[in-house]
Amino acid sequence: MQYKHDKAMKEWQLLGEELSGLGIKDLQNLENQLEMSLKGVRMKKGSLIHQENIDLYKKVDLIRQENMELQKKIHGARNINESQVYRAVNLNESNRSSQVSHGFSNGFDLHVPINLQLSQPHNNETPEKSMELG
Repeated sequence: MQYKHDKAMKEWQLLGEELSGLGIKDLQNLENQLEMSLKGVRMKKGSLIHQENIDLYKKVDLIRQENMELQKKIHGARNINESQVYRAVNLNESNRSSQVSHGFSNGFDLHVPINLQLSQPHNNETPEKSMELG
C-alpha cells in the first residue's frame, strides 16, 4: 500500500503537484528527471518529424517524375497533332492547286461552279466601215 502511495505521489510531483514537502535536493532530482523525460520526448518528436520529411520528399519526387512524364506525353501529343494539321493543310493546298491547274478560278471560292454561256458577237465597228464592206 505504501508503494502505491509513493508511486502516486511521484506521479503528482512529476506533474508539478504536491511539491510542498520536497527539499532543494528532491526538487533538483525531480527537475533532472523532467529534463531527461523532456529530452526523450523531444528526440522522439524530432525523429518523427524527420521521418515525415523523408516521406514528404519521396512524395514530392514521385509527383515531379509523374509531372515530367505527363509533360513528355503532352509534348508528344502536341507534336503529333501539329504534324497531322500540317499534313491536312498540305493535302488541302495540293488539292486546291490541282483544281486550279485543271480548271478555272474565280479568285474567290474554288468550289463555286462557274457558268459559261455563249453570247452574240459584239459589233464594235462604226457604221461607216460596215457600209464600205457591204
